[in-house]
Amino acid sequence: KEFVDLEASSVGNILQRGGTFLKSSRCLAFHEKETRDKAFKILQERGVEGLVVIGGDGSYNGAFRLGEENNFPVVGIPGSIDNDISGSDYSVGFYTAVQTAVEAVDKIRDTASSHDRNFIVEVMGRNSSAIANHVGICSGAETVIEPGTPVNYQALVEKIRSGAERGKKSSIIIVAEGKVYGRSYEIMEKLEKEYDIQTRVCILGHTQRGGSPMAQERFLATQMGHLAVKSLILGNMSHATVVQDGVVQLTELKNCITKRNHLKQDFSELLDILSI
Repeated sequence: KEFVDLEASSVGNILQRGGTFLKSSRCLAFHEKETRDKAFKILQERGVEGLVVIGGDGSYNGAFRLGEENNFPVVGIPGSIDNDISGSDYSVGFYTAVQTAVEAVDKIRDTASSHDRNFIVEVMGRNSSAIANHVGICSGAETVIEPGTPVNYQALVEKIRSGAERGKKSSIIIVAEGKVYGRSYEIMEKLEKEYDIQTRVCILGHTQRGGSPMAQERFLATQMGHLAVKSLILGNMSHATVVQDGVVQLTELKNCITKRNHLKQDFSELLDILSI
C-alpha cells in the first residue's frame, strides 16, 4: 500500500539513468483474482483514475485482467530487453542491451585474437533469440546458438576448424542463455572432450540490463510515455504503445499479451558471410 506522489521534479535528471527508479518487480500473487481485486480497491481508495504499466507479457497480462475485470483504464509500454512482446517491433531496453553486449564482445575479441583462443559468450535470451542474433551479426561472430535449439556440434566444429585452416586463430561463439543459465559451460566441455577444441566462457549476465540508455532508446521511450498518458486522457480503456514500421502508435492491449520470438529469423547466411 506504499504510494509516492510524483511531480514533474520527481522525474528530473533521470533520462540518462538505466534500470527503474520505481523499484518495480514481479508479483506472482497477481495471478490470483483475489489479489487483483484487492489492488483495484486500493487504487479506488487512492483516487487513481488510470494505470500505465511498463513491462513484459506477465505485466501486460496482469494489467489486461485488472482492466477487463474492473472496467478500469490501463495502458502498457513494452519494457523487455528480450524484445519479445507481441504486436510491437521494439521494446524499451533492447537496443541498449545489444549495445552493451556488443561492446563486451569487442573487448573479448581483443583477448581472443591476442592469445589465439576461442570464446563462448553467453548473452540473455531465455526464449528469444533477438539479442543473440543482433550481437552475433554486429560483432562478426562465427555462429549463434539460439535458445531451445539443439547444438549442431558437427557444424560448429567444422566452422571453427575451417576458420583455423584459413589462418584464423580465434573464434567467437554467441550463445543465448535459454532456460538453463550457464549452458555455455556444457558446450565448452563437449567441445574440449569430444573434439579437442579449447574454449573459454564469458557469461555477460545482468551487465546487459544496466547502463545509460542509448539516444535511440530515449527517443522512442519518450514518445511511448507521451502517447501512453495521452491514451488515458482520451479515455481509452485497454491499450498499449507499440512501434510498427518505425512509427510509435497505439494498439489494443489484447494484441500484446502473448510472448513470442518474433525476431527469430534465419540469419545463418548473413552470419556465414560475416564470419569469413
